[in-house]
Amino acid sequence: MELRDRAAIVTGGAGGLGAATVRHLVAAGMGVVIFDRALDAAEVLAKELGAKAVAVGGDVNDDDDVGAAVRAAQELGTLSLVVNVAGGGVHAGRTVDRTGAPHPKDAFVSTMAMNAIGTFNVTRLACAAMSTNEPTADGERGIVVNTASIAGLEGQTGQVAYAAAKAAILGMTLPMARDMAPIGIRVCAIAPGTMGTPLLMSAPDSITKPLVESVVFPKRMGKPSEFALLVESIATNPYLNGENIRLDAALRFPPK
Repeated sequence: MELRDRAAIVTGGAGGLGAATVRHLVAAGMGVVIFDRALDAAEVLAKELGAKAVAVGGDVNDDDDVGAAVRAAQELGTLSLVVNVAGGGVHAGRTVDRTGAPHPKDAFVSTMAMNAIGTFNVTRLACAAMSTNEPTADGERGIVVNTASIAGLEGQTGQVAYAAAKAAILGMTLPMARDMAPIGIRVCAIAPGTMGTPLLMSAPDSITKPLVESVVFPKRMGKPSEFALLVESIATNPYLNGENIRLDAALRFPPK
């Protein structure tokens, strides 16, 4: 799909991967809604980028907030791309720890909500709006790019909640693509490895150096701009659909 003069929503758009994606899409000529709970940070980014970017504060699991983001995007152009980046891990712990204590159920549930349920909620509402778009020559009305993690494929010790949430996002890709084929919406997911977000890059070497030990080549953390480039590649390649794409420089997580 040609991106210029169309509109996008990027959830978690004020964070590391999200902000890089917002900048990249604006540079490609799109109007972009920066949808994030951190409204102050979203507004700073929107001010930096000018009239093509609009900040909308809200929660991905709140239908009214998502609706506000959809309407804001439609004011910027034809809403044609949704990039779900919002998520994260709120609890690290074993299913049963060495003392015999079970993993807190509420931490598991909240991690699923933040990642898998939020991704599903934004997708269902945004795609309902995109279904009314005028189709391209290929019959295309929109694209969804979800953000998983290689933890969803090879979660490490203590990552049971996060890994399950990201695995759920990976599991949505093909059925969503099949569900939305009749309305001309493609769906793919990106599974990043260790990405050098500004927050992580500000950490001391004692934390960052071990994170690249298992990276094959190039032997470094991924750049947020490389994530954004893959988003653009998915959006502009009309035959790319139903795929989970690793972005990890051949990294495979060890057990710990």
